[in-house]
Amino acid sequence: MAQEFDVVVIGAGPAGYIAAIRAAQLGLKTACVEKWTNPNGEAVLGGTCLNVGCIPSKALLASSEEFEKINHHAQTHGISVKGASIDIPKMIGRKDAIVSKMTKGIEFLFKKNKITWLKGHASLTGEQGDRVSLKVQAEKSTEDVSARFLIIATGSKARHLPGIAVDNQLVCDNEGALNFPAVPKKLGVIGAGVIGLELGSVWRRLGAEVTVLEAMPGFLTACDEAVSKEAHKLLTQQGLQIQTGVKIGDVKTSAKGVKVAYTDAAGKSQSLDCDRLIVSVGRVPNTENLNLQAIGLSVDERGFIPVDDHCRTAKPNVFAIGDVVRGPMLAHKGEDEGVLVAEIIAGQKPHIDYNCIPWVIYTSPEIAWVGKTEQQLKSEGRAYKAGQFPFAANGRALGMDAAEGFVKVLADAATDEILGVHIVAASASDLIAEAAVAMEFKAAAEDIARICHPHPSMSEVMREAALATDKRALNM
Repeated sequence: MAQEFDVVVIGAGPAGYIAAIRAAQLGLKTACVEKWTNPNGEAVLGGTCLNVGCIPSKALLASSEEFEKINHHAQTHGISVKGASIDIPKMIGRKDAIVSKMTKGIEFLFKKNKITWLKGHASLTGEQGDRVSLKVQAEKSTEDVSARFLIIATGSKARHLPGIAVDNQLVCDNEGALNFPAVPKKLGVIGAGVIGLELGSVWRRLGAEVTVLEAMPGFLTACDEAVSKEAHKLLTQQGLQIQTGVKIGDVKTSAKGVKVAYTDAAGKSQSLDCDRLIVSVGRVPNTENLNLQAIGLSVDERGFIPVDDHCRTAKPNVFAIGDVVRGPMLAHKGEDEGVLVAEIIAGQKPHIDYNCIPWVIYTSPEIAWVGKTEQQLKSEGRAYKAGQFPFAANGRALGMDAAEGFVKVLADAATDEILGVHIVAASASDLIAEAAVAMEFKAAAEDIARICHPHPSMSEVMREAALATDKRALNM
């Protein structure tokens, strides 16, 4: 006899576990299927983000930043430190403890909200009337399950390059790069995207010589051009060696390490010898082995599940959210879609403005943006005005020894509506939230300009950039 639920969610990453919690809050009998096990063989919740993605990488970023501050920035404050060293196993242990605490926190929330955790791999088996049937395969058992509504939230995995075997020892994706037993002398990174820059920065701060090879001719081309230019300047000044426009050839491993053959932007054959290599060339959706065809669904040519603006598939009672559908592969985007779908199922009418979803790259300084870039507005032919203000003119930033970067505000030339905000700063991930709120409320640049911001604070730069759209910044 199949277990029956109002809602079954496949996947317990940020999109899935949030969808399950919201559905349960709304009074729906809810189950969530998750097969993830940690290195100790224990079943855990949280998916890629909590186990081998957002959370552990930010823990390592914080540790490496502390180490660099002590070694290179403490003297600026009159603090002398000699002989500082890093205990890599202890740093990794701290990261693992944070991951464990977070995953156990989700388990507590499941119990609190009376969500049934079905441990195993889910695959669809068909439809019975207005219900979807699936089976959950555990290591030693199989369970039949039936749902009125199904939410697919199976996330994504690292994309690997053909001919380059990832063993997560010498050649690593994001998972292996989080667990190096020691700092490599020379580290190669293929891909100058979010993951490559963040993990490359971690090991560079700890002493590795890092070379980043990027196939695209430009650097961080999704960013506003002013931001990408500033980020490239700052990251190369810190010691990251970034080469763009390269074509990767053979990658060979040996007892000595890894040898990467590539052609540079000028068409010249080159090679990179390194102790370890990180392959970070994007992610692909986890949509295999779901047996979608059992209910008449399929994926597109890139492996994504087609959905409408409300994450509904071709089957009215089946939804897909997060990394398995169109849009940016961002944890907070998946969370919002989880809430959206749960509320639609409960009969509400929620909405997501995808233009107001912020992006963040957790380098140092951080990079964050929301809305349109200047080059997008130019290509659309939209009349706009721009205001930019540097942290070098901000007292709080100078006191924190964090005066790099700027805030850039783009507003409609006629209506003054904020169209995009772009930040390079030590606290960009927090500052961008003000811009996202403003854009959700269709605020004008003048609205931010007339709001009283605390002094001294980094947030004042947001206000000054908004003022600068009308050429009336007060402190420049």
